[in-house]
Amino acid sequence: MRIVFAGTPEFSVPCLESCRASGAEVVAVYTQPDRPAGRGRKLTPSPVKEAALAAGIPVEQPETLKTLQARETLAAYRPDLMVVVAYGLILSRKVLALPRLGCWNVHASLLPRWRGAAPIQRAILAGDRESGVGLMQMEAGLDTGPVLLERRTPITRQDTGGTLHDRLSQLGAQVLAEGLRRTLAGETLHARAQAQEGVLYAHKLEKAQARLDFSRAAIALEHQVRAFDPWPVAEGEIAGENLRIWAAHALDENSRATPGSVVAAQRDGIDLACGEGVLRVTALQRAGGKRITAADYLNARPELRGAR
Repeated sequence: MRIVFAGTPEFSVPCLESCRASGAEVVAVYTQPDRPAGRGRKLTPSPVKEAALAAGIPVEQPETLKTLQARETLAAYRPDLMVVVAYGLILSRKVLALPRLGCWNVHASLLPRWRGAAPIQRAILAGDRESGVGLMQMEAGLDTGPVLLERRTPITRQDTGGTLHDRLSQLGAQVLAEGLRRTLAGETLHARAQAQEGVLYAHKLEKAQARLDFSRAAIALEHQVRAFDPWPVAEGEIAGENLRIWAAHALDENSRATPGSVVAAQRDGIDLACGEGVLRVTALQRAGGKRITAADYLNARPELRGAR
């Protein structure tokens, strides 16, 4: 089997490795063009490009796949299957029809819930108790194709956008490996059409969404803090200072204080009144500083200690 792999971020790399380990031949890797990154804005290759070059696989980086030339280049690789994992470009019907077995997509949600760009963070924001990955037969709609295989995982209150991302990345590699193994053994995978009910779209994250509104419920703010770790990181004001909030959890108590005010401050956290409940902040970051614990922050602001 000849596979063309299409992916860009770190999330996609384990799936590329699954393709390479399957016994199929990865004849090319498609990834986004190099982008400026870091303080120097130096052109930087994607994690998938770096992995492909290290493995000696040809790399293609078209700005679009909509042109005839782009389709002819892809067709020249004679792919039996195209595997797409967080690639970042829309595939037209003409592209989807090129491989003999079509195109597979590894998507980080339990479809049809959270189609789209940011399924991992949206699941945490919504307070979902479960997530997963689906191996999907791609069609022209946005994550609308039938699901071939699926793996599930619980979302705990300790999960952040980062930890869930890493776990789903590995689950995605596992479900893809199973699909490839069974297909290479001559099995035809059963495609399950997505349900018409329960469709939700995971819209792209915006930095402005990271601002904490303490008039909301504490549990909703906890979800926000967890979902936006490691990016874009929640922001909020504590006693007049604007801070990045890295870790916080809702307490099982209430306060009559004005939302956003400090109701208690000790080594294990700074408690803030919310529209409903109390949010305890345990890790934060001052402007120009690094991530620190609440205890370290209180050493710099001793006037807050023991506040009531």
